[in-house]
Amino acid sequence: MTREGLLQFLGTIIDPLTGQNLVLANRIQDIKIDDQRVQVMLFFPPKLDSNIKSEINFKVIEEFAKIAPGLSIDLHFGNPEPAHKKSSNLPQIKNIIAVASGKGGVGKSTISVNLALGLKQAGLKVGILDADLYGPSIPIMLGLKGKRPEVKQVYGVNKIIPLQAYGLPVMSIGFVVEPEQAVVLRGPRLAGVMKQFLEDCLWPELDVLVIDLPPGTGDIQLTLVQTVPVTGAIIVTTPQQVSVADAIKAANMFQMDGIGVPILGIVENMSWFTPAELPDKKYEIFGKGGGQHLAGLYHTVLLQQIPLVLSVRAGGDEGRPSIMDEGENDSTKYFKSMAANVLDQLNLRNENMAPTQKVVMKN
Repeated sequence: MTREGLLQFLGTIIDPLTGQNLVLANRIQDIKIDDQRVQVMLFFPPKLDSNIKSEINFKVIEEFAKIAPGLSIDLHFGNPEPAHKKSSNLPQIKNIIAVASGKGGVGKSTISVNLALGLKQAGLKVGILDADLYGPSIPIMLGLKGKRPEVKQVYGVNKIIPLQAYGLPVMSIGFVVEPEQAVVLRGPRLAGVMKQFLEDCLWPELDVLVIDLPPGTGDIQLTLVQTVPVTGAIIVTTPQQVSVADAIKAANMFQMDGIGVPILGIVENMSWFTPAELPDKKYEIFGKGGGQHLAGLYHTVLLQQIPLVLSVRAGGDEGRPSIMDEGENDSTKYFKSMAANVLDQLNLRNENMAPTQKVVMKN
């Protein structure tokens, strides 16, 4: 029995608490294999119900006997440390949430900005990093277009000081290049910029750093998971099947063997359009059901459906995100609900799952 074969087997056992398999749920802490015996240490919450423990133990032993009749397997149940106590290049940041999509134009940056502000309104210390190096839009959305961050020496090391908007520390490549300037970076240079924004910025103590990723999968996403432990990912899609198909690719990257970043949930943007003169009508311009379908594929939740609302676009262009509007208009209500649901899923993830680890690439 090899380690790879054992992990493949454990990937067939469902964790009753999350609905994911034991590998994707980051339950595997340690594995030891000798000629006659296999030992597996699992991460579970401190007050795991004894019936659930027995259910997992029985299922593993029963199924393992079918594939390796000459070996015995022992399970040991341990308790995870809080996610923010894991080893990190950014120990002052408790949680890192990546906001991703499979394709551009689905409103991912709008979701990122309103999520960060919604979490701040819930009482958390929140920052936002615009990692969409090809199309940075967060400076415009937060009213910071044309601003430049300061660089200060801290203990003899140059550090970039994030700008501030609505109480959020903010960093973006849009602060260091002109909006019309094409950003042509590949491979090591692209990875270098991403690492600089993470490690060379003087981020304050934060409960959450929201990272707005570029569409798709590539060097930036890989650099992120290699540089810092990502607590969880949020996948943004529209209801349209083309968008969902691309979103699956983005989600699959986070779920790859050796990466194992939990999917906190799905946000479906542009779910419907309601004209002001017809408040009871919902026109599902891009179809329906895409977000729920995606959530089902990954045994996660649909965090929110966000309708097409003119004020959301206008607020983004004017540097005043929709969630900052006074009163409970439709868009504000949806974004606040989204942030509350993300916070619930973040807390559940940290209570029930082991901390994510940085990815170490093998040659």
